[in-house]
Amino acid sequence: MTEAGFRTVHRVVLPQDGDTDVLPLYVDFNPVQRIVHLSRREKRKGVISQTSAVPQAAPQRADFIVGRRSMRLPGFHRVSFGTYFNAFPASYWRNHSKVETVRLLVDVDAEASVFVYRSSPRGAASRVATLHTDGAGTASVDLPLAGFLDGGWYWFDLSSHGHEVTLRSAEWAVPETTGSAPGTLSIGVTTFNRPDYAVRHMRTLAGDADLMARLDALYLVDQGTDRVRDQPDFEEAARGLGDVLRLTEQGNIGGSGGFARGMHETMVAGKSRYVLLLDDDVSIETEGIQRALDFADFASRPVIVGGHMFNLYERSVLHTYGEEVDRFRFFWQPAVNTKEAHDFSAGNLRTTPWMHRRVDVDYNGWWMCLIPTAVIRETGYALPAFIKWDDAEFGLRAQEHGFRTVTLPGAAVWHAPWSEKDDTIDWQAYYHQRNRWVVTLSHTPVPRGGRMPFESFALDVRHLLSMQYSAVDVRVRALEDVLSGPDHLHATIAERLGWVRARRKQFTDAQVRSDVESFPPVLRGGGVSLEHEPNLVAESLLRAAKAVVRQFLPVRKEAQERPELAIPASDARWWRLAELDSALVSSSDGTGASLYRRDPRTFRSLLMRSIAAHVRLMSQWPEMSQAYRDALPRVVGREAWEDTFAAVSPAPEER
Repeated sequence: MTEAGFRTVHRVVLPQDGDTDVLPLYVDFNPVQRIVHLSRREKRKGVISQTSAVPQAAPQRADFIVGRRSMRLPGFHRVSFGTYFNAFPASYWRNHSKVETVRLLVDVDAEASVFVYRSSPRGAASRVATLHTDGAGTASVDLPLAGFLDGGWYWFDLSSHGHEVTLRSAEWAVPETTGSAPGTLSIGVTTFNRPDYAVRHMRTLAGDADLMARLDALYLVDQGTDRVRDQPDFEEAARGLGDVLRLTEQGNIGGSGGFARGMHETMVAGKSRYVLLLDDDVSIETEGIQRALDFADFASRPVIVGGHMFNLYERSVLHTYGEEVDRFRFFWQPAVNTKEAHDFSAGNLRTTPWMHRRVDVDYNGWWMCLIPTAVIRETGYALPAFIKWDDAEFGLRAQEHGFRTVTLPGAAVWHAPWSEKDDTIDWQAYYHQRNRWVVTLSHTPVPRGGRMPFESFALDVRHLLSMQYSAVDVRVRALEDVLSGPDHLHATIAERLGWVRARRKQFTDAQVRSDVESFPPVLRGGGVSLEHEPNLVAESLLRAAKAVVRQFLPVRKEAQERPELAIPASDARWWRLAELDSALVSSSDGTGASLYRRDPRTFRSLLMRSIAAHVRLMSQWPEMSQAYRDALPRVVGREAWEDTFAAVSPAPEER
């Protein structure tokens, strides 16, 4: 449908399986709903509603969908495509390309009306065009991008008259003269003992002919013991990809090792303009990959294009709208002016004012991230972090080289949410601690890391007061590894996980049992009834001080034999656990429980180790920071990674 001289960069799509959970991301069945901006007087009176709807929100109608790009609308109906996946993110195109106009084309099979809207950065919507078709055909309009510097979207509503009408297709196109020729990509997927997910990726990608036309290679890096090639349906899925599939098997060097391998293979092949990094356990919307590709093609200069992450279990819920790193705390957080866990089934794009402001980010998570090979060529591969912080560090490093990251609305995957687990106290605690320190030393603009060293030590104390000794033990070892210098990153990447797992087994708080009845019965029945959460900093400090004093008192005899209380994972807070001598604590994923026991000797030993490591690092901060900054180009460089790949690659007869 695209006209000569224009290139389609954003096609209107619909869910292929008619899943009503995700339908609000594609179609809005309540187009009369409008944004209500409250006056100061209304806010003072307690008016809190941000939307009004006349009539009530309409039900989701999957039966209207007749194809991937088409929808049949009964007579006297109206729907809006002012949705996450189908509205056009005009502000992002305005800011990162030379494109000045976008053309909307809507193809229908009968008389219909098309109402075109735009929004302001504050979310105010206004109609900018009304199109009518007398019968079957295409309606089109050219729309300027000049007024979208700070935010705003375009979208359209479709209205049928007194008879049924089918939307055959709709798309947004831009002049070809403002971009480069279509670039091709390679995709790098790291998988570890999720062979069924990997095969599903293979089928999903092979099933999109348009994407396959631009795909040079799928580098599937298998680091597990349950091999992808051993799956019964692997051969069939591989045939769908043909010679695009490149299966690589190597030892487990984490997500960063697998993604670095995908980068490396792409650079060695020298064919692709981009490499797309994808987690193995995501559900893909392939149209989002196409949009990221086209956006990158039209960008004024090489730009990293990331996708959003939706909740795999609550599929209409967006994790975050953008990510940034707080330079004073040196910790990741949602970008300014955004909110976490937004549910589009409760508030659609048109009625969510904050989502109309353009969001600038420091990095994008590697659940889905398109990186130009030009950026990799100048900045290097992934940090050998195993897991955690590799994506944030790469974004910061690229930023220092003058490359920006864009988290592009309309490009997304579904991934399991972080709320379903607490990886700060399991084996990943080591990597959370070590990698945060490594990235801080390498990139912080704040003298001696700002607030980060204080937070690091305070977190150790919190874990100790919570009887989570295993977490502190591996966190202290992480800090000791940091002090050994940057060369430890490659030297330990393949073996440190084994040490962490073995070390944690020595602590009861890390020993999860699925059979809760195997633990001794708790001393106290009923629900959690200990003190409330401290409301003030002074109260927190006072209760923490009392808890520290308790560490010099003996453990009550009965608490040594039986847990005092059974505590759900969501209630296992430091200020509650600090009042106990033992507790039976559920795991955050609900698979079992662990026995926490207060041990004054272990508390004091780990506390002294933590103090010593933090004092040493702070005293050596200038030298350590300079060492990590100087070593970074070498650590992320091709030669260092080639040596690591060679060390973990199986012999030919083992493949």
